[in-house]
Amino acid sequence: MNEILSRYCSRIEFDSYEDFYANYRCEVPDNFNFAYDVVDEWARIKPEKPALLRTNDAGDLESFSFADMKRLSDKAANALLALGIKKGDVVMLVLKQRAEVWILMCALMKIGAVCIPGSYQLTAKDLEYRCNIAEVKLLVAVDDADLLANIKAARPKFAALEKIALVGGEGGSGAGIPGGYIDMRAAIEGASENFSRPSAGRGAGTTDPMLIYFSSGTTGMPKMVMHNHSLPLGHIVTAKYWQCVEDGAIHMTQTDSGWAKFAWGKIYGQWICGAAIGAYDTEKFTPGGLLSAIQRLRPATFCATATIFRYLIKEDLSGYDFGFIKHTSVAGEPLSPEVFHQMKEKTGLEIREGFGQSETSVMAASFKWLPVKPGSMGKPAPLFGLTLLDEDGNPCDDGIEGNMSITGAGLNMYAARERPGETAGAEAPRPCPEKNIPGLFRGYWKDEEVTKNCWQGNIYQTGDMAWHDDEGYYWFVGRNDDVIKCSGYRIGPFEVESALMEHPSVLECAVTAVPDSLRGQVVKASIVPAKGFVPSEELKRELQNHVKRVTAPYKYPRIVEFVEELPKTISGKIQRNVIRNKDLNRS
Repeated sequence: MNEILSRYCSRIEFDSYEDFYANYRCEVPDNFNFAYDVVDEWARIKPEKPALLRTNDAGDLESFSFADMKRLSDKAANALLALGIKKGDVVMLVLKQRAEVWILMCALMKIGAVCIPGSYQLTAKDLEYRCNIAEVKLLVAVDDADLLANIKAARPKFAALEKIALVGGEGGSGAGIPGGYIDMRAAIEGASENFSRPSAGRGAGTTDPMLIYFSSGTTGMPKMVMHNHSLPLGHIVTAKYWQCVEDGAIHMTQTDSGWAKFAWGKIYGQWICGAAIGAYDTEKFTPGGLLSAIQRLRPATFCATATIFRYLIKEDLSGYDFGFIKHTSVAGEPLSPEVFHQMKEKTGLEIREGFGQSETSVMAASFKWLPVKPGSMGKPAPLFGLTLLDEDGNPCDDGIEGNMSITGAGLNMYAARERPGETAGAEAPRPCPEKNIPGLFRGYWKDEEVTKNCWQGNIYQTGDMAWHDDEGYYWFVGRNDDVIKCSGYRIGPFEVESALMEHPSVLECAVTAVPDSLRGQVVKASIVPAKGFVPSEELKRELQNHVKRVTAPYKYPRIVEFVEELPKTISGKIQRNVIRNKDLNRS
């Protein structure tokens, strides 16, 4: 029996998806703090229980138990306090997958400071924008030459930032830390390991701010997505019932620590469920490097983005062992059926898709009880009451596209119990920023207007368009702004992209709308050719005819442009708005 998980779930095992959806409950304590109530509790109950196994490009392996994590996070908490960080202060971490990511995230929770994870790909402009709008007090970054150059360029423009600390390279504390920067490893090493949980009211608990993720910025300037300390409990569903992590086994989600996918797959739900985290800290992603790391870490469960799987299927996978992987999942972007089929054929792995946002834990997924329908995101999670709404706010029938919305209908994540201001048996709380729904963001920090715009009353509209079939499976169409309207037809970019991905010449593609005086809009495909294929008019016609054969002919791309790369956010998502704006400026 999992001593930690059972504290927050009135029931852990379910017979079917229907049983899970109807009967899953999450107990949310009034003063929950993940660092104390999960990490430190594992250290108390099972101090030698594995928490983190980390490897790098050099093939090194290092491991940490939960006792290590408690000791090091206590030292880090004291080090942060010595640097002047206190409850409510904002600290940005740009640390790739150094062990200090986990140590400092736990330390920040312990003192009640707010963490902003950042990608090492942030430019000077990105750093300036994020640090200033969030009023970051301390920046802790990996000592990387390119990143440090960007920090130096932005440093004179930081408004509230008081200190910058660096974590050195793979070997030893402080090696090469330049002057004018704090040596974070040395600060942690030199700090006391005696740290006690503050009394209730003084420390950070369930409803206090914990984490800010900047949105991906696919439709404009990134927004600050605020989560409180209940977020980790929302990710029990993510880890236990979609990723199917196992107590005592290794789970590996391949992602940088600056992405929201890190919260989904590399700390919260996984540690609550008792799994150890497998981490591959790479300086630059290559399919071969990842495949070698997988062989070293040997995870029982594995999750990655669709982009990673698209690269893996182009590799020769015959010499690799995948037999130790029991469950595979994907999120971040939709996975085309072609990639699903090729991965299953080459490795035997059946990839189960999950869907959500930086604002949520998993909203829908091909949960373990469900047969996989390639290309579908599966069925709704039990936390939120997911519904598709049309433009008038009415629920959509089967086959009709709608805005994926959290309505609260059927919300059942709380076990029946009295709460202040409510009586037993009262209607379950509807999602809104004022309610504390585990896994659901509290709003966009410092932007009440944007928060109000996406919350229509008590309904949160995600802006993602989908439809569901007669079996209740959801199918992604695209962001509301990405849907193409051509000659009265509504065309979702993902369906056309999936068709193109079936052709061997396509490594990556993005489908967007181009204004057209006759049809309103026409479909354009921007294509990165696979190795061995040369762009030509003949290949363009071949791809257009291919789309006509595998999907409705009116959806074929009338415009095909071959490109060396696609514009992406720092989290790896394709920026279709950049392509659209570029085309608008041409016209």
